[in-house]
Amino acid sequence: MTEPCRLCPRSCRADRSRGKTGYCGMDGTLRLARAALHMWEEPCISGTRGSGTVFFTGCGLRCIYCQNREIALGRQGKAITVERLADIFLELEQKGAANINLVTGTQYVPQILTALEGAKARGMKLPVVYNTSGYERPEILRLLEGYVDIYLPDCKYMEASLAEAFSHAPDYPEVVKRALAEMFRQVGPPKLDAKGYARKGMIVRHLILPGHTTNSRKVLEYLYRTFGDDIMISIMNQYTPVYPQEKFPELNRRVTGREYNKVLDYAISLGIVNAYTQEGETAEESFIPEFDFEGV
Repeated sequence: MTEPCRLCPRSCRADRSRGKTGYCGMDGTLRLARAALHMWEEPCISGTRGSGTVFFTGCGLRCIYCQNREIALGRQGKAITVERLADIFLELEQKGAANINLVTGTQYVPQILTALEGAKARGMKLPVVYNTSGYERPEILRLLEGYVDIYLPDCKYMEASLAEAFSHAPDYPEVVKRALAEMFRQVGPPKLDAKGYARKGMIVRHLILPGHTTNSRKVLEYLYRTFGDDIMISIMNQYTPVYPQEKFPELNRRVTGREYNKVLDYAISLGIVNAYTQEGETAEESFIPEFDFEGV
């Protein structure tokens, strides 16, 4: 799967082991931008302890509005060894993390698996969260079975035209459907411990994009018709315009209260009850961490 690289649905076949970079922007070197406790995930992930988030450099989707663009494009990342990654997992556990949260790690799945093996052999007991854009190959997800306890995927689009315009991935709707099915097969319905922390299950995130509530309604309908109450859905209004968009001016503003309420009303009409929502001016809060190599 790695020589040439076919880890993500792009299957760009770059020979990353020989220094070539794939669509994700990465060669064969493992790179991180941050590894620290993060308080801004869903309550069952962060709680009061914080999620032990590990931000990997590079991304196979690379949406034009990405809030983490510098690391998604591979511009910001520190090279480390697999042994160091295992150390980082254990250090986050020692800091009191509720879980190990692997953020956009698709391009490093082989290294992640080796590091998890090493950390578990040394006593790590935290549940593992796989935090992903949802643009995944089921064949790669199957390699993660038994290692990942909680899947935290996005479901960005059910409109192929938007997926092509914003993420250069017109196949995203069909890809994410297959990926979500595989994730759910592995982990099943959500299970929380006595303190409300997730121990198993799938939480699907959907970020509402300004001007595109129809897409959001299609996403929610698909998720509920397919999985019902057996997953949690996180309906997010935190979209933040970070980079000017000349071709798509609607992306230069935040989601309005009217737009967000329109989507929430639709979720209620569908019968969705297992959902997280965001209140207030969430787009103004610190959801975007500093990628200063903390903990790396």
